[in-house]
Amino acid sequence: MSVIYCLNPHCEEPKNDTRTKKCRSCQSNLILHKRYVAIKKIGRGGFGTTYLAVDMAQKNRYCVIKQLELAAANPDSHRTALDLFAREAKTLAKLDHPQIPKLLDYFEENDQFYLIQDFVLGKDLEKEIKKGGIYQESSAKQFLRFMLPVLKYIHSQKVIHRDIKPGNILREKETNKLFLIDFGAVKEQANTQLMSQNPQSAFTKISVGTMGFAPPEQLAMRPVYSSDVYALAATCIYLLTGKAPKDLCDNNTGELTWEKYTNVSANFAKVLNKMLELDVRKRYVSADEVIKALELVPYEQELAGSMVNLSSGKDSSDDEEQDVTIASSTSQNLADAIRKRKEKLAGNSPSSRSQQNVLPLSQPKLQLTPEMIIQDYRQGNRNFSQQVLSELDLHGLKLAGASFSQSKLIGVNLQKANLYRTNFYNANLAQANLKECNLQRAELYKANLKNADLQGADLMGANLNSAILKDANLGGANLKGAKVDDEQLKTAKTNWRTIFPDGKKRWW
Repeated sequence: MSVIYCLNPHCEEPKNDTRTKKCRSCQSNLILHKRYVAIKKIGRGGFGTTYLAVDMAQKNRYCVIKQLELAAANPDSHRTALDLFAREAKTLAKLDHPQIPKLLDYFEENDQFYLIQDFVLGKDLEKEIKKGGIYQESSAKQFLRFMLPVLKYIHSQKVIHRDIKPGNILREKETNKLFLIDFGAVKEQANTQLMSQNPQSAFTKISVGTMGFAPPEQLAMRPVYSSDVYALAATCIYLLTGKAPKDLCDNNTGELTWEKYTNVSANFAKVLNKMLELDVRKRYVSADEVIKALELVPYEQELAGSMVNLSSGKDSSDDEEQDVTIASSTSQNLADAIRKRKEKLAGNSPSSRSQQNVLPLSQPKLQLTPEMIIQDYRQGNRNFSQQVLSELDLHGLKLAGASFSQSKLIGVNLQKANLYRTNFYNANLAQANLKECNLQRAELYKANLKNADLQGADLMGANLNSAILKDANLGGANLKGAKVDDEQLKTAKTNWRTIFPDGKKRWW
């Protein structure tokens, strides 16, 4: 460390060198709580100021210091604020989830209140969108599937986050895992009570959410669990459009008019709009309801696709009549599957009492063809996750931003395809032809690329963490900035034309 920050909020020169234990400007102690040393100011917001720090009691382990800022107030109000803060901090300390930074410590010192949390090295989604561009539907769905279980967990602990927005969701640099940070529960509880005692003695710059991301009932300081559901949907809209919700708000109705700025399927839009209902009574009540609604979306899309195929059929021959009969039967089966699935979720299906008539969730499933993939992609449905697509010829297709997460793509031909930012998480691409394709910033975490041909492929910035590269041909591939380690590369085939993650070629 080269700089130590003084945590006295009134210090005029808070930066100090490492040779002193007391601030040269105000003489305050630079070691917080006898163990934490602030080394970098990360940010400043409604909560107060956030610092990157080292914990000297844990072998200089990195952590985050969050310093609560209090407005000048009378002693009683000040004490009330600290008591409330301590009470809410105890609640947050009980949260134990792999996508929530652990609250390590909380304490009062020098009439200031501090939270100490795990440090997550990564970038928030607001910065990610500004630098990398907007999401497609498949990525937006994946985002919801990653975050909804987090909401379900915190609500089960009787905690409402109150400030979900792109800036409060971090993507960890090493693993790409999403983390939910900066709970608003603490500051809102204290702020509410202080306002009721004395409107002049509230926290400075503290809001009960972020304008545009917070629903009406939360802005009226009456949040419910579904307030977080609304905020998560508003965040998703930002990821899809790159526009802040306040810029999409209809001045007459208060609703977000977002659909013209992106291209998503009607069924997915329906789910998002129900999450965004201004009337709490019409909104999804819980994260679990949204999870179940998203489970139904693929079924409804398959049904819609079958009905389109049926309407385009002609009856000029017996063979064509037979085709129409098959299509009609498939549509009926899909309709029955959706109906029974919905009834089961609602708990009113006769088959909930007798299981033998329930169709499995994975049936029926249509075998995708290259033509179907092209059509779906052009219509905005870019989620091809968990599909069996082995041996398909997808040569030269433009599939940027699509998701083939956990799909079987053994021996698939994707030569010269545009796969920019395409998601192949845990997909099986063994023996696939990926020669000269664009895989820039592609998600290949845990993908199986055994014996795949990647000669001349552009893998700049791709995530290959934990990917299987045994006997994969990387001759002439561009791996500059890719997340892949030397142990993985030793199992692959490289040559003098291969550009390695450091941007250099290696002359063997």
